[in-house]
Amino acid sequence: MKIDLSNKTALITGATGQLGRVMVRTLAECGANIIIHYHNNIEKAKELYSEIEKIGRRAFIVQADITDFNSIIQMKEKITSEFTLPDIIVDNAVIQYRWTTVLEQAAEDYESQFKSCVMQNVYMAKAFVQPMIEKNTGRFIGINTECSMMNFPTQSAYVAAKRGMDGVMRILAKEIGEYNITVNQVAPGWTISDNDRQWGTEYSKEYCEKVPLKRRGTDQEIANVVAFLASDLASFITGAYIPVCGGNVMPTI
Repeated sequence: MKIDLSNKTALITGATGQLGRVMVRTLAECGANIIIHYHNNIEKAKELYSEIEKIGRRAFIVQADITDFNSIIQMKEKITSEFTLPDIIVDNAVIQYRWTTVLEQAAEDYESQFKSCVMQNVYMAKAFVQPMIEKNTGRFIGINTECSMMNFPTQSAYVAAKRGMDGVMRILAKEIGEYNITVNQVAPGWTISDNDRQWGTEYSKEYCEKVPLKRRGTDQEIANVVAFLASDLASFITGAYIPVCGGNVMPTI
């Protein structure tokens, strides 16, 4: 048994980011052709394009602002005319900002998080789900966070937006399930990425001591779950919120 995404096309938003780039490589290694979405980092997008081409997959680079519906529609039109519409959507992009208390957090930060977490998924669904319905198959995957369950101080804008995203995704799963389209969320913990490897910050005693597996997860471990959900091995899983955090949070029944 293996994860086989041959003849599938995957669109990853925020593909040049710390987690996105590993998702790109992993889905390509499983056989998928890749649409590399970026907002600003065209150089990393080009690097990923070259990597994918070298392993024999097709790749396509596209720029868009995932908080702007018109920009997403323009992205769809470009993909339609120059490449192939995706069978797999991975909504990974998110706006970065400085965390602080509710009393000190700027209102604009709540708005930006809502746009990048909630509205990104709404806009991407509006743009790309109808073709999936017509094909009677598809995978729609959103990247959530363990923080949605932790509710720690200074996380309010992020958590509020990711919880809103959770509601949208669960309802979307019920609305389009009859078309053989699954909708799921992967919720990473505090994940080791290229930045940590470069800076030597892979280990945090305070964080790791609280995690049942006593370590931080890796970007590859997140990408592995995304690849699984994108595959036929997960054909009967939908509406799920799946923490990939070593047991740091555990959804209850």
